[in-house]
Amino acid sequence: MRPRSSTPRRRHSRTRALSPLHGLLLGLLVLVAGLLPTAPATAADNGTWAVFPTPTAGAATTDRAYFFHEGAAGTTLTDSVTVLNSSDRELTFQVFATDAVNTPAGGAFALLPVETRPKDVGAWISLAPEAAGTVTVPAKGRKDIPFTVQVPADATPGDHVGGIVALGTAVEGVQQDGKVQVGVKRSVGARLYLRVPGPVTPGLSVEDVRVSRSAPLLPWVQDARATVSYTLVNRGNVVVGPEVAISAEGLFGRRVLDRPGRELQLALLPGQRIELTEPWPDAPQSDWVTVRITAGAAAHPGLVSRAESDFVAVPWPAVGLLLVLAGAGGTVGVLRRRRRAESDQEQSVLDLAGTR
Repeated sequence: MRPRSSTPRRRHSRTRALSPLHGLLLGLLVLVAGLLPTAPATAADNGTWAVFPTPTAGAATTDRAYFFHEGAAGTTLTDSVTVLNSSDRELTFQVFATDAVNTPAGGAFALLPVETRPKDVGAWISLAPEAAGTVTVPAKGRKDIPFTVQVPADATPGDHVGGIVALGTAVEGVQQDGKVQVGVKRSVGARLYLRVPGPVTPGLSVEDVRVSRSAPLLPWVQDARATVSYTLVNRGNVVVGPEVAISAEGLFGRRVLDRPGRELQLALLPGQRIELTEPWPDAPQSDWVTVRITAGAAAHPGLVSRAESDFVAVPWPAVGLLLVLAGAGGTVGVLRRRRRAESDQEQSVLDLAGTR
């Protein structure tokens, strides 16, 4: 397989348990992907509690799905987050700010767990003193927690993405992890997007295209199957909503796959690298194929990256079977010739004895 890539110039938890019975399972908090909400604003909600920007005075509900702010380096911003308890019992939370990442496989939006120290916007957020320990919210009640964002004087221009998380303190289940039992705690977080003014540089690179393939024992009776894998990297300083097109050509330029560009419904954060896969259920049975991935973004028309990889489609199970049959046939032929030679030799000995 021969991968090739090019990026044209742009024109414009699980935490290991602390004890066998009461570990803290804090995986990445995976939220719905997307850069900007196109539907009416809804809070991050797990059915028991929700976290969202505090509604304006006198409003019953929020008109913001996430926090969106712009602040120059060296400035301080203020806002407030609301934790809503929709259950019939009092709940206690650990509330904290953290950074956002994309999950390496699939690219889902995630907020880092409480034990991971934030290094970007999560470290710039200071919650009000009442959230320093735990926060208790009465049944059917809510708690508004003011916070500030102190943008460092040396903050780099572009998007800085994080969130504010309400982690339930109650262990809601136990999961076996090898010989260790770990406790499961749930968390809900509201995203926070902060843009620092300055040069905006969108960047998107598609890399490491590869194809894994499986062929049926009897070719052309069943379809061959393949999986196209590739890597997307955000090398710019702003969030990108990728669009990806996949095509493949066989010998003599014959088009064997053509999937037009489509939005991936994920927000690729600056500096993040994600691995994606595409199933190919009717891959060629036998051919020399070039697979090409083209990535771009609707919000940045001049941002295009391409990468490709070659592979040889051979029905190996059938070839193997033919080789086995050919080998068996050759062995039978050799045995027959050997037996014929032995028989001829024996007949020659008898004829020689008879002449005597």
